[in-house]
Amino acid sequence: MGKTIAEKIIEQHLLSGEMKTGEEIGLRIDQTLTQDATGTMAYLEFESMGVDRVRTERSVAYIDHNTLQSGFENADDHRYIQSVAAKHGIWFSRPGNGICHQLQYERIGKPGKTLIGSDSHTPTGGGLGMLAMGAGGMDVAVAMGGGAYYIPMPRMIRVNLKNRLGDNVSAKDVILEVLRQLSVKGGVGAIVEYGGEGIQSLSVPERCTITNMGAELGATTSIFPSDEETRKFLKAQNREEDWIPLSSDEDAVYAEEYTIDLSELKPLAACPHSPDNVKTVDELKKIKVDQIAIGSCTNSSYADMLKVARMLKGKKIADGVSLGISPGSRQVLSMLAECGALTDMIDAGARILECTCGPCIGMGFSPNSGGVSLRTFNRNFLGRSGTKDGQVYLVSPETAAASALTGYITDPTTLESVGKVEIPEQFRINDSGFIPPLPPEEAKDAEVLRGPNIKPFPETHPLENEIQAEVLLKVGDNITTDHIMPAGAKVLPYRSNIPKISTFCFGVVDETFPERAKAAGKGIIVGGSNYGQGSSREHAALAPLYLGIRAVIVKSFARIHMANLVNAGILPLVFEDPADYDRIRQGDVLTLSDIFEGLKENQVILHAGEKEIPLRMELAERQKEMLLAGGLLKYAAATGKQR
Repeated sequence: MGKTIAEKIIEQHLLSGEMKTGEEIGLRIDQTLTQDATGTMAYLEFESMGVDRVRTERSVAYIDHNTLQSGFENADDHRYIQSVAAKHGIWFSRPGNGICHQLQYERIGKPGKTLIGSDSHTPTGGGLGMLAMGAGGMDVAVAMGGGAYYIPMPRMIRVNLKNRLGDNVSAKDVILEVLRQLSVKGGVGAIVEYGGEGIQSLSVPERCTITNMGAELGATTSIFPSDEETRKFLKAQNREEDWIPLSSDEDAVYAEEYTIDLSELKPLAACPHSPDNVKTVDELKKIKVDQIAIGSCTNSSYADMLKVARMLKGKKIADGVSLGISPGSRQVLSMLAECGALTDMIDAGARILECTCGPCIGMGFSPNSGGVSLRTFNRNFLGRSGTKDGQVYLVSPETAAASALTGYITDPTTLESVGKVEIPEQFRINDSGFIPPLPPEEAKDAEVLRGPNIKPFPETHPLENEIQAEVLLKVGDNITTDHIMPAGAKVLPYRSNIPKISTFCFGVVDETFPERAKAAGKGIIVGGSNYGQGSSREHAALAPLYLGIRAVIVKSFARIHMANLVNAGILPLVFEDPADYDRIRQGDVLTLSDIFEGLKENQVILHAGEKEIPLRMELAERQKEMLLAGGLLKYAAATGKQR
């Protein structure tokens, strides 16, 4: 039987387990990345492991999220990350150098390699032919220390692309169409592979746009072949030696297959407040626009920016529109300046923002109250923009630029074509934004600099045989990590201060939750389907841990968040019958008894008064041991294992 691209990479990196769908496998990791919203905690965890130097081929610490330095907190965290990176063999990317995923595929990533990152959009690297996955910070710390990364062996989904995209239709419209067909839950437990003759017309940056938003499908990752288009891109980045060919076998087997005719695609938009709430732009054309943001790890490549500049050249944005543009990297920004495209954007009335995540993570440029904001980003969850009632639509760069000119959501195919933007023969290479680590002999005496905002890791608890606690919060389906642990300029500076950041926990859902949880001392959360989708931020587990949450009971979990709960020592449980969700109310006192015996059978009975409700444990044996020890760090210390 033939193999898919992902199966070939997994086979080459397999350290434990069998490649049978659903069974736990352990993978050797070649590269890791962190960003500053998750990195401070990841490096505190790495230090606690007592490993002198990273054992990966390349680990990089990027500063791209918390770049607003309105107080000492972010600056202190950046200083800490730079000093710990220098000491432990980690490359450091300066603030302003660019967005981690854009830089990773430009300058670091290699086809056929494994990559995990403490950011859920790490699968962007799949556009380069990498097996790239988002993970919690603890998992990244362990991989940096030489440990395996564990996942359930995914099923394989194939998306066949045929023909070519029409004028002013883009790769963003491709992934929005995939989301329309599969939904935010359609990729859970799967790797999505793209193939067919249609991929030949897509450049590496276009492919990376598509794999980037595979995270919104809930997929483990997404991947493209490594072909002549990949070689052309790497050659233009002076990295042709990093290229290897990678493709699936003709007789590879897939659990599901879909076909998309690129020539039939129309410009699409994801409407508030979910990336799979997709409509055609033409259906939305009467909606007035207040704000437009172009950039993020999804759409900030040189080609994306050139398309926008071509549409804006010689024109003026509508009077009622505020337009912000964030190039994805210093390379992109400098090339825009050299070719004059930056001037075209500025002359049209755009604000040029820093080469960072910025508005995508709620770090500035929030829309007005109730305002309509078109964004070329990957998420439009409620409140993520920094404005709770902001109406955020996800669109392509072409749709964003067209709408900026008219002041209304506008189908870009009704305007003049921007044409195909080819990969340049040579990108402008200047890696001054990367700082290499100290040599081992110098690193021994290097000081790690810590500011007062950096607080100790919260205390974890070994699993008890009985948990009796109140349901402190009951929530519905598709609860995201943005609901659990909001981002934004007010919250992100406290990423290394769990006691402080916990005061914002579930603030979007119930502002009283943190105070009630602290008062109760111990509690349980009940949720619906796809609980914990979205960002990989482990703070969505660490803040509830600090607030006394001992168990989370849901209809189904998103993969990364469930792993983060186990890492933090919180028991994740799933309703055997989803209808039993309706039998529990917020405020009920629940009892989970004989948990240790239940671990053997992967089932425990929940007692709610006279009601008995069976719950399922979807745990590997290693995860059970971690819970009994009190989470990943205590497990590693007790067993002497990195994993």
